[in-house]
This record gives sequence, structure tokens and C-alpha cells, in this order.
Amino acid sequence: MKKLLTSIALAAAPALALAHPGHADSGFLSGALHPVGGLDHILAMLAVGLWAASFAGKARWAIPASFVAVMTLGFALGAQGFELPLLEAGIAASVLVIGLAAAWAGRIPAAAAAAVVGAFALFHGVAHGAEMHGTSAAAYAAGFILTTALLHAAGFFAGTALGKNVWLNRAVGSAIGMVGLGLLFA
Repeated sequence: MKKLLTSIALAAAPALALAHPGHADSGFLSGALHPVGGLDHILAMLAVGLWAASFAGKARWAIPASFVAVMTLGFALGAQGFELPLLEAGIAASVLVIGLAAAWAGRIPAAAAAAVVGAFALFHGVAHGAEMHGTSAAAYAAGFILTTALLHAAGFFAGTALGKNVWLNRAVGSAIGMVGLGLLFA
């Protein structure tokens, strides 16, 4: 039975990555819904916050801010037609790497963590920009930036709550990472 459920979950994995082509308009609501339209985006955003919660001081906010800043740059590039090779694989890899980093990375320099999330944010931003149609780029961008920040905050608060139980935090981060691994092979 366990093998059957695992097979069904892996077979369904491609349907979970729905945050990409097919949005009808490009207003604020469309932008706000884009990050929650696919499990890949949701888990990557939560993992960023979860990982940031393991840091102290300004790094706790610099890591998610790095993601948002580079994602916004990626959006501008994607809206201008820039195509990033292996876009979907980069987004799936972000779920894998950031999830596992949140679980197991230990103490690495905050600048390195910000660079890692920033590199993956470029993939997410280009995907957002490629989805933007019409003339309301500012409204669309404001929507997905707000939702991204809210998902980072949710991950941060979950990470703060889980911070007292390192094994539960590792289990959550590892589970996120395993979904990312499944998405890479989907």
C-alpha cells in the first residue's frame, strides 16, 4: 500500500507545479495568486522563511529580502522576454536545495544563504515575468511580491516556532526538499 501511495504521489507531481503558463490577466489579483498557484512556489517561499528563522539579527530579514529583490529583477527580465534555460528545473531545485538547507545547513554565513536564495529567486522572478501579460506590470508585480513576502513570513514564523525542536524543523525542511526532488524528476 505504501508503494502504491508513493507511486500515485510521484505520478501526480507534475500537476503540482501549476504556477506557470496559463494566467488570464495581469492585474494585482493575478500576481497575488501566482505564487500560490503551484506547490513549487509555495514550498520554496516557505522554505526561505524557514531557513531565515535559523539565523540571528539582521540576517533573518536580509535572506528573504534578497529573494524578493532578485525575484523582482528576474520579473523585469522575464517581462521583457528573457528566457532562462531549465526554468522549471531551477524552480524545482529551489524547493529541494532551500528546503534541505533549512533542515540541515547549520551555520553558514548569512551572505552565502542570501546568495543561494537570490540565485534561485531569479528563476521564480523570470517565471513571474513571463506570465505577465498586458500593461499592468506594476499591479501584477505588487501582487506577487506581497504574496511572496507573506509566504516568507509564514515560513519564518513556522521556523521560529519549530526552532525549539531541531528534529521537527529538520523533518519539515527535509519534507520540503523531498517534494523538490520529486518535482525535479516529474
